[in-house]
Amino acid sequence: MTSAAHIQIDQVSHRYHRNRDLVLQDISVDFEPGQRTAIVGRSGCGKSTLLHIACGMTMPSDGAVFVDGNKIRSHSPKWNLMFQEPLLFPWMTVFQNASLSLRFAGRMSEARAVVMPLLEMVGLSEEADVNVQDLSGGQQQRVALARSLASEPTALLLDEPFSALDVITRRALQRDVISISKDLGLTLVLVTHDLDEALFIGEKVVAMKPNPGIIAKVLDVPVDEGAGEDAVRAQQRDEIMAVLGGLGEESSPDSVTPLHTEVLRNSRNDTPIGGPRKMAK
Repeated sequence: MTSAAHIQIDQVSHRYHRNRDLVLQDISVDFEPGQRTAIVGRSGCGKSTLLHIACGMTMPSDGAVFVDGNKIRSHSPKWNLMFQEPLLFPWMTVFQNASLSLRFAGRMSEARAVVMPLLEMVGLSEEADVNVQDLSGGQQQRVALARSLASEPTALLLDEPFSALDVITRRALQRDVISISKDLGLTLVLVTHDLDEALFIGEKVVAMKPNPGIIAKVLDVPVDEGAGEDAVRAQQRDEIMAVLGGLGEESSPDSVTPLHTEVLRNSRNDTPIGGPRKMAK
């Protein structure tokens, strides 16, 4: 297991063009090693831009990003970004797509030993030789997740990867991401517009407001506190909604349902990935 990354955003501001308005203004936040952080806010608040800056894909106009104390100047496969679309090569198999980072790194001799356990983790070991275009949307996202993990990253950054999926598949993948981040000891940063998803996955929630993007509130989310956990989260949801102006109503209609309550209640269990959850497509 690799050591989890410590990502520090230090007074970051950003504009895409010199004469344009700021997209982000004076953002400072720590993504602690091994912690799951969710960034939530309305569309246009700059949360995806912040994620791209955090992983080195975009250089900020002002400020800096440090990973394990070192200022970053480019992207590294050790802190991977997973997008909303799986971005798979449709003519390749599950195994071939999941092992792409190893192919590019000249490590294909290690591919089977590295990738097959990851496909087992995401419930796709039996589909290793299946063409990805024959998979469901949820299965394709599982392939993308395995591909992101194949380079053995110390941090995994997720840019709304579940937003296009149905509610059942989305919840199953959310549980899998929580378990995988624990098992592999990863720092996890999730961007989402869904407040319920943020409270479900995150141990810390960073709420952002737009024009320009700023951090409006940071909350620590209770974990494994028994019967009182749901009540605390409900209170935190109300706090964030008050700050952001009813963000939860912008979420998918599935996000505030009895299913959501049940998922929250069971979100931190340690049920192994695969098995019954493999049935989610």
